[in-house]
Amino acid sequence: MQVSGGDLQRLRQLNSLGSIRALREASGPLTVSELAARTGLSRNSVIDVITGLHECGWIAEVEPAPGGMGRPAKRYRFRADAGHVLGIDIGVHKVLAVITDLAGRTVSSGRVAVDPHAARPERLEAVWRAVDAALVASGLSGTDLWGVAVGSIGVVNREGTVTRVESLPDWPGVDLAGHLGQRLSCPITVENDSKLAALAEQRLGVAAGVSDLVYLHAGRRSGAALILGGRLHHGFGGATGEVGLMEMTGWRTMATDLENSPAARDAPPEDAARVVFTAARAGDPAALAAVDAYAHHLALGTAAMVLTLDPELVVLGGGFSRSADVLLPALRRALEPHCLRVPDIRPSTLGEECAALGAACLALTHVDEHFFSPDGSISRPSAPRRLV
Repeated sequence: MQVSGGDLQRLRQLNSLGSIRALREASGPLTVSELAARTGLSRNSVIDVITGLHECGWIAEVEPAPGGMGRPAKRYRFRADAGHVLGIDIGVHKVLAVITDLAGRTVSSGRVAVDPHAARPERLEAVWRAVDAALVASGLSGTDLWGVAVGSIGVVNREGTVTRVESLPDWPGVDLAGHLGQRLSCPITVENDSKLAALAEQRLGVAAGVSDLVYLHAGRRSGAALILGGRLHHGFGGATGEVGLMEMTGWRTMATDLENSPAARDAPPEDAARVVFTAARAGDPAALAAVDAYAHHLALGTAAMVLTLDPELVVLGGGFSRSADVLLPALRRALEPHCLRVPDIRPSTLGEECAALGAACLALTHVDEHFFSPDGSISRPSAPRRLV
C-alpha cells in the first residue's frame, strides 16, 4: 500500500499533538523513553517529533540534575511560559483579573472592589484597573496576551452579550468584548461567571476529570452551571442552569432565610450568613433551622438538574461553600426525598478565584484550538490576533 505525503504529514501532526499533550499533563520533564511509553510511539518517532517541537519553540530541554552517574538522559518539558492568557471575573462587589501560563498556573492577579450600586462606566473602569494591576504584577503588556475570557454576572448569549441581570439594572447589553478590544488585540470571549466557575472546577479543582457535573453558586446571589461529557454546556441562549428563575425554587429569596434568622440579629446583611453558619456549627437551634430552610430551597433547584442529568458530582461553590461543613449535610438531607440517587457533593477548592480561573481555562481552550488542531499544522508560538 502506498502512503501519500499528505498521510505522512497527518501522522506526524497527530504524533506531535500526542507528545505535546503528554508533556503538558506530566508532573515534570520527560525523557525520550518516558515520552515513548506515554504516547505509544517508537523511540525514533519520538526523537523526530521532539526535534520538530524543539525547533518550533514548543518544548525546551531541561538541564540534567547534578550528581548522577554516567551520561544523563535528555529531558524535555512543555514551554508553558511561551504564552499567557487573561481571565476576568466581573461581579457585583468586585472585579478580579488573573493571568495564567499555558498550563493554567496563575502568574499574577489584580483585584478591585466595586460598589454594588456603581454605574456601568465605573464598573468598566474597574475592569481596566484590575487588568492593569495583573499585567504590572506579571511584567507583561497587553500585546503579550494570547487570549482573554471574561466571566460576567447574568445570562450571556452565544454572541457574548449579557441579556439579563437582576442585580445590575444597567448591565444588560454591555459590550464587554468591544470594550476590552479597544486595548487588547487578542481573541476575547464572554461567558456567564457560574459557567466559568464550573469549568475551573472540572479542569483545575475538585471535579478534575469528571465528565458530568452540576455546579452550584451558593451565596447572597445564587446560580448554577452544567458540565456535560467533559464540556461546558452553554445552551442555545445561554440560560442553562438558570433554575433559580422559577419562583417555586425560592432561589431568588432564599438568602433571606439566613439574613432574617434570630441567630443573625443585629448583623449587617453581608455578614449574616457567616454569623448564622458559625452559630449553627455551635449547635444553635435557630441557626440550624435557618440553614435547613436555605438548604430546602437550594435542593429544589438542584434536584431538578440532578434528575434531568444524573450527574456524577455536584460541586458547591460561591461564598457559602466556605461553610460546607454545615451546609452540605443539610443539602444532602434536603435532596434525599427528591432524587433517585443523591450524587456525591463536594465543596469548591478554588475559592474566590474560581470564575476568573475558569475564564483563563476558556481562553486556553481557544488557544489550543488555534495552535493544536488535528486538522492544522503546528506553528511557532506567537500571540494570536483577533479577526476584526
